[in-house]
Amino acid sequence: MLMGLLLISGIHAQEDHGYEVRKNLDLFNRVYTVLDQYYVDTLHAEKLIPEAINFMLGGLDPYTEYIPFDDTQNLQTLATGKYAGVGAVIRYCEKKDRCIVYEPYEGMPADKAGVKSGDVILSIAGEKIAPKGKKSVNDYVSGVSNRLRGEAGSTFLLEVERIGEKTDTLQLKICRDNISMPAVPYATMVTDSIGLVKLTTFSKGCSDLVLKEVRELKRKGARSLILDLRDNGGGLAIEAVNLVNLFVPKGELILSMKGKYKPSAVHYYTLNEPEDLEMPLVVLVNQESASSSEITCGALQDLDRAVVMGERTYGKGLVQQSCELPYGSVLKVTTSHYYIPSGRCIQALDYSRRNGSGEVYRTPDSLTHVFYTKAGRQVRDGGGITPDIKSVPDSLPNLIYYLKASDQLQKFCSQYNNTHVTMAAPESFSLSEEDFQTFKKILKDDDFSYDRQTYKAMQDLRKIARSEGYEKSAKLEFEALEKKLQHDLDDDLNIWKKEIVKWVNAELCLYRYYRTGYYASLIPHDTVVKDAIQLLRQPQKYKKILKNK
Repeated sequence: MLMGLLLISGIHAQEDHGYEVRKNLDLFNRVYTVLDQYYVDTLHAEKLIPEAINFMLGGLDPYTEYIPFDDTQNLQTLATGKYAGVGAVIRYCEKKDRCIVYEPYEGMPADKAGVKSGDVILSIAGEKIAPKGKKSVNDYVSGVSNRLRGEAGSTFLLEVERIGEKTDTLQLKICRDNISMPAVPYATMVTDSIGLVKLTTFSKGCSDLVLKEVRELKRKGARSLILDLRDNGGGLAIEAVNLVNLFVPKGELILSMKGKYKPSAVHYYTLNEPEDLEMPLVVLVNQESASSSEITCGALQDLDRAVVMGERTYGKGLVQQSCELPYGSVLKVTTSHYYIPSGRCIQALDYSRRNGSGEVYRTPDSLTHVFYTKAGRQVRDGGGITPDIKSVPDSLPNLIYYLKASDQLQKFCSQYNNTHVTMAAPESFSLSEEDFQTFKKILKDDDFSYDRQTYKAMQDLRKIARSEGYEKSAKLEFEALEKKLQHDLDDDLNIWKKEIVKWVNAELCLYRYYRTGYYASLIPHDTVVKDAIQLLRQPQKYKKILKNK
């Protein structure tokens, strides 16, 4: 009897839901029809309807997206890591009010044609590129980027302005080609027995690239490995499974997907014989390691195959699928949660629960659940992968972050690269004192500015003192402290000279030696990599971490 009542109740609930869907879709259709017929001004459906769709999706999660036909190529690029174009990263330069070439990929069409980092884009295929003006930076950069793309084999002239060249502009002939973004930009021996592989994205085929590098490092003498997944936002889940398969036996359950839509429930097992079951492995992660990066480090942690080191990861445990819509558009839909071998889901934010201001609830640590690795170690769900060993990079002042994104750094790097014929290898290159003074001069002459955390904290403290009635009595103390905290660029540059030079070195190596040179410059000074090396040199400590305590 009870089962019958439950069945009838379920049928009624489904009918009510279906009725509400039909009713509200009819209402929306009728409202738009009436507006289109009677509203005083002409409605533009191509603008209003997508805005309505995006407003609706805004109440769900940030990964469920409506992608119009014009942008579907970007979706394919994210999934495959491939597109047809020139092979270069472009960036907006505020000083020039135009786009510049920030990074041409090594061996790609732009690089072959002689395009250099820092080149200011003036025209593409004879069409002048106007300054940004009132457009948003994202729209402006997207527009220029789309013009650079095209059919593989098509040629065009790119007009650029280059610092240090005698002529006003340069005309460079470029032949577009199929571009593959470098998923493994750097792999090296960090000691005589420890190898390191840097993976930046989980695009199609990236696990094969990692395998190739691992074999090459083993040939050079690597007996331990560091897999660097820091700042890797993820990509294809199957590539994460294939990557884990390099280090765990065939037939292991790596990933399960569960959702309302039954066909979305999928289980992924390792299908191939592994490359190496014994090599000690440390996986580096940080707060920007997400999605497939978390599948990889989480599965290796759950199977006690690697020590995870770094910072707690982002916490993205949601899976998306693409659904084709009419007129070539696509709806990317979150269809399920994913679960790693221990059975835990590491999704941090619950998008179905929001507070009054619309903010999403993060699962508090007190409400997470305990799970167990294969060896019986305790791990938890609900908020990313917690590393076995916490290791954080050296803290940096706001000054460094502003410098890294500044037009002045780009100007200096372009000027240096175009006026220096030779340059030392990335591992040994360092900015001279004379060049550092030149860099400082560019910052001062171009009015480089940045926010200081002490100043912000001071203003907050003033507000609190004012609200509690202490501001007048502490006026002299506030004024004295503010004088001591006065902005002095020259002093700050000297105080943080060591860190500034390190990052300027890396940017200059990027300009001269591409992405490989960038990492080759930074890795030897990386404190987290040094911690990983130290652990791998202590095999007993490494093994103890992976055992049930």
